[in-house]
Amino acid sequence: MSKTALIVIDMINTYDHPDADLLLPSARRVVPVAAGLLDRARRADVPVVYVNDNFGQWRSHHGELLDTALAGPHADLVDPLRPDEASLFVVKARHSVFFETPLSYLLDQEGVGHLVLCGQVTEQCVLYSALDAHIRHFEVTVPRDAVAHIHPDLADAALEMMERNMGARVCDSAELWP
Repeated sequence: MSKTALIVIDMINTYDHPDADLLLPSARRVVPVAAGLLDRARRADVPVVYVNDNFGQWRSHHGELLDTALAGPHADLVDPLRPDEASLFVVKARHSVFFETPLSYLLDQEGVGHLVLCGQVTEQCVLYSALDAHIRHFEVTVPRDAVAHIHPDLADAALEMMERNMGARVCDSAELWP
């Protein structure tokens, strides 16, 4: 039986982008749920991997990305999801957590075969990451209440595609590490 890892997608965020106004209401609902999921995963000794956009800051590292987000106007959405000392961190530049990142290698080294994806944006980065995980033969779970969206209709379609086309388990976060 392979290990499970919790993948936190793009939650270290300044929300300084064109779709932020549409994303913020959903993110505000998701943050407390994702924080609870993180807490339960950590208590269950599930590895936590943050995979985060670098926002074009190629000289930045995870600490700098976190500091910038915590200094911004939406620090209240970042602080509850702050990485701890045991968390792993991968910087990405495009939508998928796998695209030109060392994530596949890291997961292989950790013996991980099952990914729980949380974060944002459901109809973009979460969807593309789920597809790339499926292609790489990972089992995928997406807690529907722990992913934030810009467009609710597209998010619903994305969750259905993940479940139907990729065999992902779509569930409520309360079902994970109770």
